Amino acid sequence: MSDEKQMSFEEAYAQLEDTVRRLEQGGLSLEESLALYERGMELATLCMEQLDQAELRVRQLIPAPDGGMTTEPFEGWEAS
Repeated sequence: MSDEKQMSFEEAYAQLEDTVRRLEQGGLSLEESLALYERGMELATLCMEQLDQAELRVRQLIPAPDGGMTTEPFEGWEAS
């Protein structure tokens, strides 16, 4: 899953959409369906993690005295 961490949100979401489409079409064996379901869950988790990180970055933005925006460390969160 280390390669997936380098995958952009857009790439992961496109793969997730394709996985869902293939599952919805049916005609797959039980093993194929399970493998696709597992892959879909991995991709969904990756997308949610990236969305959570983006939301955190947005919440860290604060107005600067000069009228622009600046960031402030989010208390209680440690960068990994």
